[in-house]
Amino acid sequence: MGKKILIVVAHPDDEVLGIGGTILKHVSNNDKVSVLILGDGETSRKPDADIQKRRSQAKRVAAELGIIEVILENLPDNKFDSVPLLDITKKIEDVVNKIKPEIIYTHYPQDLNIDHQLTFQATLTACRPQPGFFVKKILAFETLSSTEWQIKDSHHVFCPTEYVDISQNIERKIEIMKIYEDELRKYPHPRSVEGIRILARYRGMEVGCEYAEAYQVIRTLS
Repeated sequence: MGKKILIVVAHPDDEVLGIGGTILKHVSNNDKVSVLILGDGETSRKPDADIQKRRSQAKRVAAELGIIEVILENLPDNKFDSVPLLDITKKIEDVVNKIKPEIIYTHYPQDLNIDHQLTFQATLTACRPQPGFFVKKILAFETLSSTEWQIKDSHHVFCPTEYVDISQNIERKIEIMKIYEDELRKYPHPRSVEGIRILARYRGMEVGCEYAEAYQVIRTLS
């Protein structure tokens, strides 16, 4: 029987950019992967944005990745700081208690994007360790055009402590990312097809494989 995995992200597309290859690997190992997307991902840029289009894309992406459940909330894009942290935490807590995952992936806490920062903080708060708590591991992932755009100092720079070989999944990850057509940019923007491939190749080079996704272990109990 596979493990239960929960991915908590701020916006539709973060789940593919940050962890798409790893999701495909989890699914191939018969793990049950669920995704919670907290924000609409659109309204800060386009007040009249077609949120339904983005939600539809998220559902298509979930199906292509093999995700068993995608939960779509509607927090305002790039305005999570206008919502009480307790309200965000409760949304996550409800999903965590329903799914009872063993492993949770979420954003790196020092990302430039405020929604990413608060998603991490709320996830960690929702996963306060209690005796017998089912979440055994929490990992933070990097997100192109947010993690690497932060200040380059020892407090902010993403320092991976765990890697997943996605050499067999990189092309599939990129094809699925194309579903979010409005989110891709032209190279040298980091959120481009070339940018996705370059980061995965760089992370793979760090650990001796062709392509990898990297994580920082926040908490683990073995």
